[in-house]
Amino acid sequence: MHKEFEKTGIIYNPEIKEAKGIALLIKEKIENSKVFSLDEPLFDIDLAIVIGGDGSFLKTSRLYCKKKIPILGFNLGRLGYLAQAGIDEIEEVVKKLHQKDYKIENRLMLKANNNTALNDIVVKGLNCTRTATLDLYINDKLLCSYIADGLIISTPTGSTAYSLSAGGPIISPELDCFLIIPICPHTLNTRPIIVPKDEKVTIKNHENQKLNVSFDGQVDIVFSQEITIEKNENYAKLLILNTKKDRFYDILKEKLHWSVSNKKNAQITKY
Repeated sequence: MHKEFEKTGIIYNPEIKEAKGIALLIKEKIENSKVFSLDEPLFDIDLAIVIGGDGSFLKTSRLYCKKKIPILGFNLGRLGYLAQAGIDEIEEVVKKLHQKDYKIENRLMLKANNNTALNDIVVKGLNCTRTATLDLYINDKLLCSYIADGLIISTPTGSTAYSLSAGGPIISPELDCFLIIPICPHTLNTRPIIVPKDEKVTIKNHENQKLNVSFDGQVDIVFSQEITIEKNENYAKLLILNTKKDRFYDILKEKLHWSVSNKKNAQITKY
């Protein structure tokens, strides 16, 4: 094993039934490895292998970004944008690790109020049945006032998550920038905005209602006045296995079914 990975942590999501068994199976194939739950993380490791879905990967990234520990994911979830491999690829993954056939990608993260996010930070009204009026400031200058269900501040990694569902563009993770997307705005001329990573984004509450802030959809806080969102000083480190595929674009084609020909799947109805 590479000297950087003398100690490997194999982390399983206890909420997924088969995750622990797969973690124990991988442990048999990697020397100096230990298995533990995502709910009881250990930090004396050099590589984190996480068994679960994208949610498990996001939580792991927030736990280990300060330690600069690379993360490799096995997908047991639904989509698996962030995971590198499936459970049928264990042998191939272990082989590539031993051969040092991988690279480490730095992924931009966000921070606000001592919390971090790899995908996105979402600001919404605490009362989900009402719209919110939110003032958006870039570097302390007012840009726009939104009447909307909320705002999404997304990283390029998160551009294929909630941001995509809200009509935002897909951004290559090689770009260091933020994406700001209004959720169901009450104007027709409101569009997503892409800003450089060093910009300071401040969202101020235009009304008296309390607002909910969600980090990767997993950690929530409540505020009533304003919140500032900036790049996190620490990057998530993703261990990317070297393959013949271009991982980002091939995953897009696979998950979004872009590579499927409409001619092959269209059912032609004659009238």
